[in-house]
Amino acid sequence: MTLSVDRDGFMISTDKTRLNVELIHQFLCQESYWAQGRSLETVLKSIEHSESFGVYEGERQIGFARVVTDYCTFAWLADVFIVPEYRGRGLSKWLVSVIVAHPGLQGLTRWLLATKDAHGLYCKFGFADLPEGRFLMRVAG
Repeated sequence: MTLSVDRDGFMISTDKTRLNVELIHQFLCQESYWAQGRSLETVLKSIEHSESFGVYEGERQIGFARVVTDYCTFAWLADVFIVPEYRGRGLSKWLVSVIVAHPGLQGLTRWLLATKDAHGLYCKFGFADLPEGRFLMRVAG
């Protein structure tokens, strides 16, 4: 099911055919702190295997986020961004609100994300530091 939501001349869509992969790749590998040097192949594969959300003004893509999920128990919110010239307009708040309200992502028992600097944004949507964080493990790669 493709989701499309309009507001004040902007649109959020889950239609992957609309995504500007070059913009996404450029932002992630050059402007983000979390995905420096990520290859185009990795970006393409990550989009293919995620629920992806594009933010648009007309035909121009100005933001992105993706959710890695099994659609029943777990979701990882990742790669959230609005290009710099569109920040300060509430678009990231709107994007996260559309994501957490997505009909296909309701009833999940756990949402996770990682952020170095956007705790204030995500707290507005119920995200909080994990008290059980010491139980989390990872394989570094």
